[in-house]
Amino acid sequence: MGIIACEASQLDLESYLRLDARTAPHRAWFFLSGTMESSMGWYPQLRRAWEIGQKDKRAFSLPSYSNHYLYPGGELDPEILRLKADSPDDFFMERIEGVPCPPRGLVFPEFRADVHVSLDAVYVPGEPVSIWYDPGYDHAAALEAVQHIGGQTRVFAEIYERGLTIDAVIDLAVAKPWWRDVRHGVIDVSGTYHAGQQPPVGEVWLNRTGLYMHGQKVPINEGSHRLASFLKVDPTTNKPRIIFSPTCTGVLSEFGIGVNPIDKQMHVYKWDTDREGNTIGKTPHDRWNDGIKTVVYGLVDRFGYVNTVASRQKVEIQFFGRRPRRGVKV
Repeated sequence: MGIIACEASQLDLESYLRLDARTAPHRAWFFLSGTMESSMGWYPQLRRAWEIGQKDKRAFSLPSYSNHYLYPGGELDPEILRLKADSPDDFFMERIEGVPCPPRGLVFPEFRADVHVSLDAVYVPGEPVSIWYDPGYDHAAALEAVQHIGGQTRVFAEIYERGLTIDAVIDLAVAKPWWRDVRHGVIDVSGTYHAGQQPPVGEVWLNRTGLYMHGQKVPINEGSHRLASFLKVDPTTNKPRIIFSPTCTGVLSEFGIGVNPIDKQMHVYKWDTDREGNTIGKTPHDRWNDGIKTVVYGLVDRFGYVNTVASRQKVEIQFFGRRPRRGVKV
């Protein structure tokens, strides 16, 4: 008849999606209850998204002072008033009122667990696979495996590791069952340059796997606009143009859906902000965005920029072999 999940915030996103799917055949109900340990992650995000109702979905909070056994005076109980006076506003809203207070300045606040994360993002054998790659050693090396199915971009698998050599990342990739369908590769433009005496990362991939990795310089804000356009829901299909598998925990953590899989801490891609939460600077803080950057590079490579001005810019494309003239229009 239904499923009850107690302390639901302790579940990972994939578990929630699978439990939700179990209710579908019988049109059963699904009840989630629990407290928020923080305002980040899939559980607080659903709380915000469903607060005003979404078809048959509804979310609400029971503040601590609704328990009149513990706080006989309710909202005006002396202890509640003391906590409100002594605690930071965000802490009081989150831990007493039960209202999520996510950090300000998120680069992609439109990203939603219930819209952009789906069990439909799975590897479909026989369909071409693209790999989008941002090399890294001290920070995460992020590789996203992607297919374009029915007009929708699906990020279905991920390699997200720190401290691995280029060869180690390649070894992980070629061992995956989806590698046999890889037809296209995109890399951060830095991966097309020589690093001291070392060959370019893209050249290593070409020599070892035969896969040519495209790389071009993508302006931060223009690239972000392209990704944001794919996060919108298509009004004709009622689906977003891009979805992610819940197993892609690295890139999802950068959107604020869960903890970083490397250090198990919450890190999100955000703008620098002042004490009032106002955005500082003209570009976001270049950190905790390794997976997001790979997605930006891949979308721009395949679909171009959102506006025609950026798409007419003269940029240099790096090739391994014969090079085009500098400043070729692309």
